[in-house]
Amino acid sequence: MATKLQTDTTLLDPTLSLRPAQWTDADAVAKLILDVCTHDGDPTVAVTVEELQREWKSPGFVLERDTFVVETPDGRIVGYEEFVNRHAHAYLGGDGYVHPDFMGRGIGTTMLHALEARAHEEMQLADPRLRVFIRNGMSIGDRVSREMHENEGYKAIRFSWRMEITLTDAPPKPAFPDGIELHPFEMAHDHAVYEAHEEAFSDHWGHVRRPYEEWAHRFSERDPSLWHIAWDSRSAEIAGYSLCRYRMGIGWVGTLGVRRAWRKRGLGEALLLHSFGEFHKRGMRTVGLGVDAANPTGATRLYQKAGMSVASEYVIYEKELRPGLDPEEQE
Repeated sequence: MATKLQTDTTLLDPTLSLRPAQWTDADAVAKLILDVCTHDGDPTVAVTVEELQREWKSPGFVLERDTFVVETPDGRIVGYEEFVNRHAHAYLGGDGYVHPDFMGRGIGTTMLHALEARAHEEMQLADPRLRVFIRNGMSIGDRVSREMHENEGYKAIRFSWRMEITLTDAPPKPAFPDGIELHPFEMAHDHAVYEAHEEAFSDHWGHVRRPYEEWAHRFSERDPSLWHIAWDSRSAEIAGYSLCRYRMGIGWVGTLGVRRAWRKRGLGEALLLHSFGEFHKRGMRTVGLGVDAANPTGATRLYQKAGMSVASEYVIYEKELRPGLDPEEQE
């Protein structure tokens, strides 16, 4: 029997209880996330049980310390929140879900308070010079969650899109720049792909360099046949990459990056069209991806040019816990 969390639960409906998640909750939590995402109009951003369990096994993540569930007297899980130390114990994040049938019973606020209590513990490990903050994302149409965050002192700071394309016909054949060749991914190139990714995303908002072990764990158990690596034949370096997978019934361009020296030459568009083509060959007609709405490298224009459109929009809220130097710039 899990111990009830010692935190402020005065706002929580007395028939409900807050506790840490357990491994046996994985199916119920994944079902809750799917129910909430479906209610919000975008089930593709939910997670499978396997993906959730892999998140719970992430380096540094402790299930009993970093998760919270709210359950009914009969054991039904109707709320879930998780805490993540994204960087340096100062860039902190949460991800919360409340079943739509249980709104108005104090679940969301109670879990947000538990998240902040956990964040205050974590920030004790941060360099005292660093700014400490929590960032949470949610559907832009989730009025209840947005109002709750604003009432708790959070401010909307950034927006992102999930973009999508329906491949009625095979996409145009990609035109790769001279000297660029595609080669299948091999495990011997794992570190090289990691370094290419870190460089390609180093100027993206919110990106911080993660240890190789965290990156490798995130991409473990993916189908390498959907990883498309572009090599410069002259320098024998990775110029760009598109790491694709299947996600909740659609094709997903999970991470597409082009290193600085190879930008403005059409490589990003070629990788995107090649990814579309590979999904089309496999019979997948719907392909999606996520992108920062203010992406500095022109990715949103690229995706729109390739025929993608905005399927759903999300907003990121931030609450500063302590002023200081930005941890995203202290790498």
